[in-house]
Amino acid sequence: MQKNYIIAGVGGQGILSMAAIIDVTAMNSGLYVKQAEVHGMSQRGGSVEAHLRISDTEIFSDIIPLGEADCIIATEPMEALRYIPFLKEHGTIITASKSLINCANYPDKEVLDKELQSKIHCITIDADAIALSCGSIKTSNIVILGAASNYLGIDEAQYIQAIKTLFASKGTDIVNMNICAFSKGREYKN
Repeated sequence: MQKNYIIAGVGGQGILSMAAIIDVTAMNSGLYVKQAEVHGMSQRGGSVEAHLRISDTEIFSDIIPLGEADCIIATEPMEALRYIPFLKEHGTIITASKSLINCANYPDKEVLDKELQSKIHCITIDADAIALSCGSIKTSNIVILGAASNYLGIDEAQYIQAIKTLFASKGTDIVNMNICAFSKGREYKN
């Protein structure tokens, strides 16, 4: 088994936190993990991506070739579109439905939605609304991770444990908010 995932978004949206949770989850499940990150100009709303490769056998490269990603997990729809060339023919995109408009020529939402829905299996989720129901919009990335976890083939309990481990230093309330966000994202049906 080898799975390739691209996590994409804009600086400050928690892309690397999502990657860390998946990394810990996979390693705690006895799997091999390789990760590569590209940090954009995060302070200026630049693109951030993480390539994650997970396998039950040793992995030699951390970069996902074009056309080989099983899933694109995006915190923003334009960033989801940016990485479509990496997606396998029958791959899945899971993306937030709400755009983060950070440039003057950002495409119209209807154009983005139509493009995403026309090309591939795409799940869009109002992650912000779900995150707010858990106590903070800052957990919207974890809502998306929860929805994506249904396609990643790792037991839910491993994700919960990884969230507890990675957020423990921030206190019980933050841990519980993130577990709530993950669980509600996992329950989401498009």
